[in-house]
Amino acid sequence: MKEPDASCCTPGQNHIIRTEEIYITECKKPCDREHMVYIPGGSFLMGSEDAESFPQDGEGPIREVTVNSFYIDPAAVTNASFDEFVAQTGYTTDAERFGWSFVFHLLISDRTAETVVGSVPQAPWWLAVPGADWRHPDGPDSGISERLDHPVVHVSYRDAQAYCSWAGKRLPTEAEWEYAARGGLQSKKYPWGDEIMPDGEHRCNIWQGEFPMQNTASDGYVGTAPVQSYSPNGYGLYNMSGNVWEWCSDWFTERRRGKYQPKGPEKGMAKVMKGGSYLCHQSYCNRYRVAARSSNTPDSSTGNIGFRCVADAEPLRTNRKR
Repeated sequence: MKEPDASCCTPGQNHIIRTEEIYITECKKPCDREHMVYIPGGSFLMGSEDAESFPQDGEGPIREVTVNSFYIDPAAVTNASFDEFVAQTGYTTDAERFGWSFVFHLLISDRTAETVVGSVPQAPWWLAVPGADWRHPDGPDSGISERLDHPVVHVSYRDAQAYCSWAGKRLPTEAEWEYAARGGLQSKKYPWGDEIMPDGEHRCNIWQGEFPMQNTASDGYVGTAPVQSYSPNGYGLYNMSGNVWEWCSDWFTERRRGKYQPKGPEKGMAKVMKGGSYLCHQSYCNRYRVAARSSNTPDSSTGNIGFRCVADAEPLRTNRKR
């Protein structure tokens, strides 16, 4: 099985990590379902085969998939929430252990630019910046004090798993993520429908302008946006398109199987990511569609990867109607 080329969306550390190497942090508190959104189980048409899809990503074929009821966070995990996790556990992220992470070239300062140790050949706008991590998203001279309600970034799959364990939650399967992202709509491109800007209104944080040199920020943001920006989808979920890529629990494969509660293959080299990010653009990487997908190795981190959590529905609540 070859390693997927995710460089157009998020560059990887190119380290292969076995499942048993993932750090799991002891759960410190009970799962808070009160502030999560209940998603009633059901069937939906997963994937895409339209002209904008990427067959090489395994978006198709369209198939009917059934998922059980579950709970999902209305938004991605914030810097404030991740800070609480680190304060209580002393957890060290992969980016902090490696000593660097990938930052988009337009987001770093002139001072930080002098410290860059490399870039991605296929995507030179991704720079390896020493000292870039979740506390310093644009490099060591940046911070999160004014971004506490933004999604935490520079978190690897392993970091996300550790947070979920602490919070008494888990990462969504790809099927759960896509089912929730569709917000009750069937076979639509985006969480709100088929038009990217209905009535001229921005509905997500993606690239505006000419990628990768000019971002007009007509949607309000050059980098990340607060996690509850824009209108939520039909289930009350925010930013299921754009803003940051979100980790899923599945190992990535182009040949997806399973119609009931699919969880992906038992092993692999990269984990699925969904949702696109603030760097996605129609002319280059329109993977902010709900059916689109990408992947990265479990230890990889960048300035546009985050996550949100899910939890199993309690047995007595599985038949509850919204």
